[in-house]
Amino acid sequence: MSFIMFRALWAYRGYVLGAVVREFQLKYRGSVLGVLWPVLNPLAMILVFTLVFAAVMKPSLPGQEANPFAYSVYLCSGVLTWGLFAEMLTRLNTVFIENGNLLKKSSFPRICLPVIVTLSALLNFSIVLGLFVAFLFITDNFPGAVALGFFPVLAVQILFTLGLGLLTGTLNVFFRDVGQFVGICLQFWFWLTPIVYVATILPAPVAGLLEWNPMWHVIDAYHRVFSEQAWPDLTALIPLAIGSLMLLVLAGITFLRLAPEMVDEL
Repeated sequence: MSFIMFRALWAYRGYVLGAVVREFQLKYRGSVLGVLWPVLNPLAMILVFTLVFAAVMKPSLPGQEANPFAYSVYLCSGVLTWGLFAEMLTRLNTVFIENGNLLKKSSFPRICLPVIVTLSALLNFSIVLGLFVAFLFITDNFPGAVALGFFPVLAVQILFTLGLGLLTGTLNVFFRDVGQFVGICLQFWFWLTPIVYVATILPAPVAGLLEWNPMWHVIDAYHRVFSEQAWPDLTALIPLAIGSLMLLVLAGITFLRLAPEMVDEL
């Protein structure tokens, strides 16, 4: 199954990369601010959360009370990476429906579409990440070599999101309620993940439930890298990585079995 998909992707690698470049160019064509838009949206969210939570609730991070940028770093490391997760999952959820006309008129491996979405989201994220890193340098909060721990965490996140998105995107073609459910679920999921608040403020019974939240393990690892300037606990991510691989295999099998019937449903 994976061999078939990889062979198809390799054969159409030029098409995939070209589509990512065209999508990026078309997205900001005719816009005065251009590539600043993927930066302004998360920055606006961070500004609102910082004003509300930092000014009103006055949260304090253990051991970082003297750092005036501690909460901003904590917030950015969670909000920006969650933004990548939400963008990927939302777009993957509707990728086949939105490209229905293309699928009917053209003959190409349908698996290219989720890969294009993933690469496009990563391209947008790289712009935001670059500004975040610049902010860390300017405020003297860059974690140094510990920042390398960011990449394996990102790999696990992409693996999990791609598996979940491919599965829901395939099922959404046949059961449109799936798309509505994912949108609602994302809103609750954000607030059930310690991104704008610290997990230590939760009651013990509620905090125990975080173990069942896969994105909490990912966001917590990002917080360790950027906020605590410590290496992430990669062993804690092993179950999620294994589960994500199994989810991706399940999504791939489901996709291959249902792909021939997609055009009829679209």
